[in-house]
Amino acid sequence: MIDRAAIAAARHQLATQPDFLRTTPLMRVSGKSLGVDCAEVWLKLEHLQVGGSFKARGMLYRLLANPVPESGVIIASGGNAGIAVAAAAKALGVRCEVFVPEVSPEAKRARLRALGAEVVVTGAAYSQAFEACVARQKATGALQAHAYDQPEVVAGAGTLALEMEEQGGRLPDTVLVSVGGGGLIGGVAAWVESRAHVVALEPELAPTLHAARAAGQPVDVDVGGVAADSLGARRIGAIGWEVSQRHVHDALLLPDDAIRAAQLWLWKELKLAVEPAAALGLAALQIGAYKPQPQETVALILCGANFDPAILA
Repeated sequence: MIDRAAIAAARHQLATQPDFLRTTPLMRVSGKSLGVDCAEVWLKLEHLQVGGSFKARGMLYRLLANPVPESGVIIASGGNAGIAVAAAAKALGVRCEVFVPEVSPEAKRARLRALGAEVVVTGAAYSQAFEACVARQKATGALQAHAYDQPEVVAGAGTLALEMEEQGGRLPDTVLVSVGGGGLIGGVAAWVESRAHVVALEPELAPTLHAARAAGQPVDVDVGGVAADSLGARRIGAIGWEVSQRHVHDALLLPDDAIRAAQLWLWKELKLAVEPAAALGLAALQIGAYKPQPQETVALILCGANFDPAILA
């Protein structure tokens, strides 16, 4: 069970490593300045976090909360979780091995190597990289970190929402959250509970939560599209699924062209360089998939920035 108490406990343990995580800024702008008919938009700039994504929170907590053997830590990741684990492992002085699928961008692989991780590229999709990682873990006995479906990982992600509430002095009326495997929305929704409206956002080409809701349980889906490197899980995680069943009523699908347009808008208008997964919230507002009320405050989580910035040109 991931709840507010679990997230508060994560925050407490993460505070024992004060020189690692960053308190990322909360940017508050009028809805009008973004062309949105609402009172205010909050942008939680988590792409400025250590390792370039929110994943650093959960991955550091995973390492702090468990004994790490001499063989170190191992993970399968589309990139962001692996970078977060590698950064945490480097800070704590432990070995790190990361399995990434072939779809992962070279920019993320290079970053992993720069952090001292051993990188294994295998499989066309995350699920195949994960299978190879599990086999390797059984052989080495390394501590397994999961990109999105472990209690420490989800609770760590939830500290983002706790921090945002502190910075804003309250919760926003609505939080728009990108969904891949469900770690971020699991953490955010578990902290927010019913105190604000949490909306799940997925690319049309990676609909893990939508497919699970249609089937009544998590199921495998084919994934692809512009955000597949970071929202490319084939199945919603058990924890994210359970939390979303309790606290998330609305889930929206967004087309790739809208996601890409929002990513470019964030760069051109606000000089915020983020990966496609971080642009879903703005995309939902720009195309009217989510229509806020005039007096509403809406929060967007800019969750990561691990991509090749040349695509912004």
